[in-house]
Amino acid sequence: MATVAVTDDTFDAEVKNSDIPVVVDFWAEWCGPCKQIGPALEELAAEMEGKIKVAKVDVDSNPNSAVAMGVRGIPALFIFKNGEVISNRAGAAPKAALQSWIEDSI
Repeated sequence: MATVAVTDDTFDAEVKNSDIPVVVDFWAEWCGPCKQIGPALEELAAEMEGKIKVAKVDVDSNPNSAVAMGVRGIPALFIFKNGEVISNRAGAAPKAALQSWIEDSI
């Protein structure tokens, strides 16, 4: 898998301390729209390897990170650059829209 599974314990190391921009996907196994965008995020992680990292946070297993980010609905996507949130969006979107959002943000 091109994406990285991130936990509450590894969030700072994997996301905030990353040398490259990180797209964080807050998701859950039971979430239909989350499953809908999952393959697109996997493809983007592989296609943009070295430019971005795609981190996936399961909100059921790692509620602290979701609460800290103010996540109220999923999927919730955040782009971190140099440890700070530079953009965010909620809900499912086609791969082309996700790619455009990422490229415009970084």
